[in-house]
Amino acid sequence: MKLWKKYKNSSLVLKMSIGFILGIVAGVIFGEKAGIINPLGTLLIHLLSLIAIPVIFLTVVLAVDQMKIAQLGKLGSKLVLYYMVTTAAAVLIGLALAFTINPGENLTLPNTRVEQPEIPQVSDVLLQIVPKNIFAAFSAGDLMAILFVAVIIGTAISTMKFSKEEKMQEYGQLLDHVFKALNEMFYKILGGILLYAPIGVFAISASTFGSQGWDTFQSLLTFTAVFYIGIILLWLIVYTSFLKFSGRSIVSFFKQTKEAYTTAFFTSSSIASLPVAINAAKKAGVSEHTANFSLPLGAVFNSDGGALRMGASIIFAANITGLDLSISDLIIIVVIGTLLSVGTAGVPAAGLVTLSAVLSMFGLPLEIVALIAGVDAIIGMGGTASNVIGDIVGAAVVDKPSPKQAKSTV
Repeated sequence: MKLWKKYKNSSLVLKMSIGFILGIVAGVIFGEKAGIINPLGTLLIHLLSLIAIPVIFLTVVLAVDQMKIAQLGKLGSKLVLYYMVTTAAAVLIGLALAFTINPGENLTLPNTRVEQPEIPQVSDVLLQIVPKNIFAAFSAGDLMAILFVAVIIGTAISTMKFSKEEKMQEYGQLLDHVFKALNEMFYKILGGILLYAPIGVFAISASTFGSQGWDTFQSLLTFTAVFYIGIILLWLIVYTSFLKFSGRSIVSFFKQTKEAYTTAFFTSSSIASLPVAINAAKKAGVSEHTANFSLPLGAVFNSDGGALRMGASIIFAANITGLDLSISDLIIIVVIGTLLSVGTAGVPAAGLVTLSAVLSMFGLPLEIVALIAGVDAIIGMGGTASNVIGDIVGAAVVDKPSPKQAKSTV
């Protein structure tokens, strides 16, 4: 009982870090045999995904119903501008580092063949946002459609709450209380899931490092190093600059949000770690309505880690194939990389599909995707952590800091 109480009260970051390190050790020792515990890791992803969809829906509804229409439009436009700037910066950092370090010069293509993905039309994407059936959108986990429904419902409740009719105000407040109660219920469930999280993280790291091993990692070490150096620069230069601009204490901010980006790092899923990210944002001083609105939006539409990887991957692919890229090609890469990354789904390995689409646009062999897939798990961890902290920084930028956060920056 005492051991359980100590485990329960220990820091989530500490527990997951221990699970991750022990998993690496187990993976190195047992190799592919460590894959036997992979279902325990899959269970964690399933549990987090299970809770993520209702949390996304409820938090967006509650965020929108607290604001008037004019406030909603103003907040949304600021977030989109922030996403475009940070995503473009991530692509540029990836390109610059890849040009400097030149990963892929001594690598050859694997024999694995990859099918070319179907690139959706803009009209198809727009139509997908508006679901024909609300329940189908939830059962399929279509996040863009779920966000659309949440915004519509939240807007309807907002108009009722701020209506001049007393009866409408009463109904609006009633609906608001119902959604708040449901939201609290799912956060209680989340608390239980997070108690299991370290076990799932242990299983994920053990099976990943056991199946891929150090040989795969070493063969692509330069590319992996380029990516992680880029992530460090993105955090130190881009995110830090935005935090300074918003008047927040940088060191304090990263300390208060550590549970969010460590959970994202260990699970490689920004969608699954979204409930933790929302809590972390509030802990860092972001107002409840801003956190509830911007974090789910960022999880779907913002992917700085994926954008950085895309920039580095294009140069990586060009070095392998001996392709010379012109200045105009690089400009196109930045534009396309930004547009495709804004909208990358926040789930593990989604970046490989996006990368396939970009490679096909430039006529580069899709077999390179199979090569990069060897370290996708390692790269995906850093990329997802970057996506999540980028979303939280965005929420802090568009939100007005409280007096405590408005102290001198570090």
